[in-house]
Amino acid sequence: MTVLKWQQVHSWRLAQHGLAPRFSSQDFAQAVTRTAGIQAQVLSAAELALCTRVEELSPHDVQSALWRDHTLVRTWAMRATLHVLSAKELPLYVAARNWQNNASWSNYFAEFGLSPVQQNAYLAAVPHVLEQGPLTRQQLAEAVAQHTGLAHVRDFILSTSWGSPLKPSAYRGELCFGPGQGQNATFMNPRTWIGEWQPIEPELALQEIARRYLQAYGPATTDDFAFWWGCTKTSAKKLFKSLTEELVEVEVEGWRAFVLRATLPLMQSVEPAERIHLLPLFDAYTIGVPHGCEALLAQAYKRQVFNLQGWTFAVVLVNGSIQGVWNAKMRRSHAIVKVNLFSSSTAAIRAGIAAEAERLSHLFEKEVLLEYER
Repeated sequence: MTVLKWQQVHSWRLAQHGLAPRFSSQDFAQAVTRTAGIQAQVLSAAELALCTRVEELSPHDVQSALWRDHTLVRTWAMRATLHVLSAKELPLYVAARNWQNNASWSNYFAEFGLSPVQQNAYLAAVPHVLEQGPLTRQQLAEAVAQHTGLAHVRDFILSTSWGSPLKPSAYRGELCFGPGQGQNATFMNPRTWIGEWQPIEPELALQEIARRYLQAYGPATTDDFAFWWGCTKTSAKKLFKSLTEELVEVEVEGWRAFVLRATLPLMQSVEPAERIHLLPLFDAYTIGVPHGCEALLAQAYKRQVFNLQGWTFAVVLVNGSIQGVWNAKMRRSHAIVKVNLFSSSTAAIRAGIAAEAERLSHLFEKEVLLEYER
């Protein structure tokens, strides 16, 4: 069995995520494609996650890519949570999701009194009415109710602020988020601007998603992938088994997991990366890498990073491992960045954090004052 060191694994992952070195601004879509999506229920955090990975990228650039250029799309994806994806790759994620393979959606519709015929009418109406352009949830609910002649569809769409009634349309690739209107989110039909939509066989699409995951987060176990994608552990084991010829089991200082055979030579030869990063809330690196490894995050501090309510806090990344958390408080003239390190720091670590704080000052467009909690 091939043996790796954690230093090799950390350096590999940092490189794959555009953290050491960062990606060029000329092709910043790599920050989305190479990470297999950036979690984005907090859009400002997703903007920071992209700016952390791309040289000279600003939050305004990310907004332009989403709302003007449509090279990025914000929609529900892995774990039924909001992500920023490459618009060109949306068909891949839609095919891999293969939403019709889950009978729970039909049951969910039925709980709101929608018969199978009415369910189909509802799903067909959503992309049709979104051809009008960005619609708020209220506008969408009223337009769909009018189009279908089903008054209770309006209440169905407005039944929860979590957006569950809209997720089937998102999984079909027929709904995504649009630019905000004041405090209100809007929704659009991405098919109107993505262009030709190439259908992909669902099983092949899911295999490609597994490859993308291992390219960004490997080595990893089937349980790690199941958590990241949001599927059962049995399904993940079956998926990895279908890729047996492409996978290699490795041992990382006593911990066993899988890598793509094609990536192993680069993992073994990657140069050590000594870098400090302040990763934002819900960062892809923090969420996607295996959670049960002491070398990544000491279990004594797990709840300071992942709380029981599903929140993933902003972290201090030291050479690829999580060594603290941080938060930013915005004031009118400045921002206060408070850092809580899990153990004593060195001069090099504090210098790296100071450099990251300086980078944040450019992104926040205001002075950043750095404070340590201990």
